[in-house]
Amino acid sequence: MILPLNLLEQYSENVYVLTCATIRRAYQITMTGDEEVEENDGKVVSTAYHQILTKKVQYRIEE
Repeated sequence: MILPLNLLEQYSENVYVLTCATIRRAYQITMTGDEEVEENDGKVVSTAYHQILTKKVQYRIEE
């Protein structure tokens, strides 16, 4: 599993928000671990993108 490019192409929201959510999720994965990282050869950022784009992980931006 690398990045789901078809989902990335269809993403119509703010890319900056997606990037911020991915950075935060990658940090969480680094601190707590995740079984998907091992399946993805240790690629934390790719795993974070995949989890957000497939909606396995929900995020919200507080103003």
